[in-house]
Amino acid sequence: MPAFTFEKITPPARRAPAAPQPEKPRGRISQMILRFAERRARRALRGKRAMQRDEKPAE
Repeated sequence: MPAFTFEKITPPARRAPAAPQPEKPRGRISQMILRFAERRARRALRGKRAMQRDEKPAE
């Protein structure tokens, strides 16, 4: 009779592929640039709308 026995270790269960990692938080400079770009885009859109209103003929 053996003095000890080995436990049978089952292989780990297969998992689904890992979910994509969330984006890393941006640095301060990147955040500032993004904020400026958003404001500039809004300002340009506002200006475009104003021009469209001015181009309509007055009735």
